[in-house]
Amino acid sequence: MRRSLFVSLITILLVAVTFGSLAFVWVAPHATHASQRPEGDWRILDPVTYENIAIFPVVSSSSQDTSSFLTLEEGLASGEVIVSERGAAGMVRNRGQVGPRGVPQYDSGASVNQLVLINRSKRPLLLLAGELVSGGKQDRIIAKDRIVPVGAEPLPLDVFCVEHGRWMGSSSQFTASKTIVHPSVREQAAVDQKQMEVWAAVASGSTARSSFASRAPAPRISSDSLADAISSEAPTQSYRKIYESTRVGGSVDTFVDQVQRRFARATSGLKGEHVVGVIVAYGGEVAWSDIFASGDLFRQYWSKLLRSYAVEALARPTLRETASPDDAREFLRRPNGREVQETEAGVYRWREITQGPLALIELDALQPKTMTLHRLLLHRTS
Repeated sequence: MRRSLFVSLITILLVAVTFGSLAFVWVAPHATHASQRPEGDWRILDPVTYENIAIFPVVSSSSQDTSSFLTLEEGLASGEVIVSERGAAGMVRNRGQVGPRGVPQYDSGASVNQLVLINRSKRPLLLLAGELVSGGKQDRIIAKDRIVPVGAEPLPLDVFCVEHGRWMGSSSQFTASKTIVHPSVREQAAVDQKQMEVWAAVASGSTARSSFASRAPAPRISSDSLADAISSEAPTQSYRKIYESTRVGGSVDTFVDQVQRRFARATSGLKGEHVVGVIVAYGGEVAWSDIFASGDLFRQYWSKLLRSYAVEALARPTLRETASPDDAREFLRRPNGREVQETEAGVYRWREITQGPLALIELDALQPKTMTLHRLLLHRTS
């Protein structure tokens, strides 16, 4: 009798432990999400506001050493990085394609969505989605965040065209550009990755549809002003020429100057902290964030990023509302959703996590030590 009772108790305990473990495995993701804290030691400052934009500086008391990385603008300006049409920089191998007897196959034809990049620098090269390179047969933007290591073979580089009406040029080489396309175009390239949508976003301005649009004043960069700029100053629909034209660029310049003065004043005098990124809201709706591994890296991109945020603000309804700090802080949290990764061993790891309308893209450097060089979180518009 006692033995039977003992066996029964052991059986009950085993069942309880087994089902308890299964329950823990099932609920763990939800528990983690509920208690999730902002990553790192980031905190946000009060927003810098102007018209319909609110920019929350993201500061950190720690900063990684990112001096070993080269930016695309630096590399092109110095000549250490060469970007050219496919087939124009010598014979460039398409990875994974091998012909008879193991001889690599080479492709010499130009392509809308692929260029060739050579990194001759002694530093690994950092590329960000949305960076514009000008020249060749048409202007292009980088399709994806990535790192190009020192001594790499000529790289087939995925890009998107942002100059729909041109396929010719006196030179196959591309020059340095101080431009990152605005968020609506960056989203189509970095997340949706569709050429037609990239062209549409270039020509139409913002792809966002605000829930307040019906009661908001019209955008200062309207579809009519963009059409006028294209017909008179940018017949090839060049992104650079459209958004630097007299009909559009003047408004952008003024907007940038106003925001930059406010931003510099708000971030001056920080003690023991560095500005490493920003969270951006338009008309009360948090939409975008760019955060870097160091204050130095953020400063290298800041002027280009600010201009891109200004273009987006001017292309959205001019509703003057400010997002709450709590909503902005949510952009410091990691979405809990579907994850896709891409890795080049010993060089970088790229990941995308999507949850509902949120998309997080992170680029990790794996050498000289593992660090997240760039973190982009956006509220999708499409």
